[in-house]
Amino acid sequence: MKEYGPDRIHTIGLFGHGGAGKTTLAEALLFASKALPRMGRVEDGSTVSDYDPDEVKRHASINLSVIPIEWNGNKFNFIDVPGYADFRGEAAAALRVIDGMVLVLDAAGGVEVGAELLWQMAREANIPRVVFINKLDRENANFQRTVEQAKGLLSEAITPVHMPIGSGANFKGIVSLRKRKAWLHHNGKDGAYEIAEIPAEIRQEALQMADGLIEKIAMTNDHLIEEYLEGGADALSAEEIRQGFQAAINAHTIMPLFIGSATTLSGIPQLLDGILDAIPSAANRLTTAHDLRNDDDYFLEGKADEPLSALVFKTLVDQYVGRLSFFRVFSGEIHSNSVVRNARTGREERIGQLFQMRGKEQTPVSSVSAGDLGAVAKLADTLSGDTLYNPENPLRLRSVSYPEAAFTAKVTPHSKNDLDKLGNALHRIVEEDPTLHLGRDIQTGETLLAGLSETHLNFVAERVKRKFDVHFDLAIPSVPYRERISSTATATYRHKKQTGGAGQFAEISLRLEPLPTDPNRADPLEFVSEIVGGVVSRSFWPAIEKGIRESMALGVLSGHPVIDVKAAIYDGKEHPVDSKEIAFKTAGKFAFREAARKANPVIIEPIYALKINVPDEYVGDILSDLNGNKRGRVQGMEQIGHSRTLITAHVPLAECQRYATDLRSITQGRGDFVMRLDHYDDVPHSVAQTIIANSKQQHDDDE
Repeated sequence: MKEYGPDRIHTIGLFGHGGAGKTTLAEALLFASKALPRMGRVEDGSTVSDYDPDEVKRHASINLSVIPIEWNGNKFNFIDVPGYADFRGEAAAALRVIDGMVLVLDAAGGVEVGAELLWQMAREANIPRVVFINKLDRENANFQRTVEQAKGLLSEAITPVHMPIGSGANFKGIVSLRKRKAWLHHNGKDGAYEIAEIPAEIRQEALQMADGLIEKIAMTNDHLIEEYLEGGADALSAEEIRQGFQAAINAHTIMPLFIGSATTLSGIPQLLDGILDAIPSAANRLTTAHDLRNDDDYFLEGKADEPLSALVFKTLVDQYVGRLSFFRVFSGEIHSNSVVRNARTGREERIGQLFQMRGKEQTPVSSVSAGDLGAVAKLADTLSGDTLYNPENPLRLRSVSYPEAAFTAKVTPHSKNDLDKLGNALHRIVEEDPTLHLGRDIQTGETLLAGLSETHLNFVAERVKRKFDVHFDLAIPSVPYRERISSTATATYRHKKQTGGAGQFAEISLRLEPLPTDPNRADPLEFVSEIVGGVVSRSFWPAIEKGIRESMALGVLSGHPVIDVKAAIYDGKEHPVDSKEIAFKTAGKFAFREAARKANPVIIEPIYALKINVPDEYVGDILSDLNGNKRGRVQGMEQIGHSRTLITAHVPLAECQRYATDLRSITQGRGDFVMRLDHYDDVPHSVAQTIIANSKQQHDDDE
């Protein structure tokens, strides 16, 4: 493939609900551009973009993949993006580096859940968008219904520039509403067509749609609208229509809708030509970079003679080959066998051989220039979202905005051998998928893995098993309950032990006071001494504090740690011979226990703040579920986007650990949410009794 300047490079994301035909469309684009001698099939596992064993097994995309083609003197870098919500991290990565989006809709299925969520992500990222209605040769294909759904659920700006001639088995061709001509298919299903007049049976409808499109185009310019009002659509020249069309797209008053069938190659050349009109090249994309020397932002114009700025947007990890990093060059050039620096770590990275990717195929190249995509293997410290720059021109690009984790599970390895390999395997898989988060609960000792959904984590478990031969189970983690005291109390405890020879003696008086609950408090204990006159030597104070902390960790009611306590020792006694650190540690431990039991201890639970984004028609069901089943407290509602509502609520973690699954069920997959720890609050009495009973049962079982 020859080299292209940024004005001839277009990076386009293929988005859509799973099963809409994105991967088949990628095959059709490759074939139509003569990059492939024959099209592969998803069902056979022979497509260029779905090459991963998990993708072949599932007949669905899991990783994004890069598909470069050449068309009419331009280079298109198509990115085939997974359509299922469980892999939205791939969509977020693609959105950061593309110049525009093609949303693929199934003509029979219409606007499905995944398409709606991906459109919403693209709108928030302010990415130029076009729509392609696929599978018009399918039974039950319905062009008009799909257009109406797209306008109603996505945007009123969506405007057909094509209309079909027939549908299903009778899908015979496409009408160009701008050119007022028909492209009639040949019977060979090879994409060949002939230009003809619009068939008589649909001519009137087609001309009405064409007039509506031309009117919408004319509205972009006072001169054009005057010509249109005076002479109608025929008064505008082809060049005026083309310029007005691009102006309308740039103003977002028109989002073009194209049609066709990827399996029969219908409409594929027209889609490629339409993308050239509708989506700007890399040269037209201004990018903000942060200059690390003077702490200032400025615009990059995407030219090869600017300083290098490249963003890594995808990482693949193989236990044998190592790490493969996909990147886009936003400015300047990156060369094989060179040295760059990572803006996050500040360390240098040695660039070996650069590659251009086509699915899993790696083609060596000497350099990658502004606007283009490339890949490099075995970078030492670089992860997805990192910026690479020349050491003499330190720049940092905005990173990828990944969706937040919404489901957490504890990880339990099957065997000692799995345990030994678990940490390394999970860290490698987290490098591949930044939507995953690995951690450890200090209180329970559980290894925790967080992701976008329960399905997402189940897939990760399968992937780790296949790639690293590590087997583990996933389960709901323990809720990190805590205990606190609600009043001030005192206790005096004397520890005296005589077993022959040297004994043990310590006596302390301890006062406990509750501190305001704060989930961000670094230390759960504020320890002070109010000892006057040296009745307890200063050298014993650390032992007393250690005993208090040990008692706090064991809890008073349910075995959960006590937090937010101020403990003051204000009196005590010691023996000149028998007083030792162990004695005062024991006294501190039991003095705390006695005082805490008198200080009205309560169990508290983590309360999470949920922001739930749902279509308006599901608001009632969501509120009912939060109030009735989740012990939730709704904090507010806000109208956002197109017929959607943002609900904010406080919900106990114990009730929302599986909320990703619950929300998907309630909203048919059309809802989304994020959750973060907000505060701790007292557990209701009935729930507290259950927690205490379960703790006692667990203690009895352990004994």
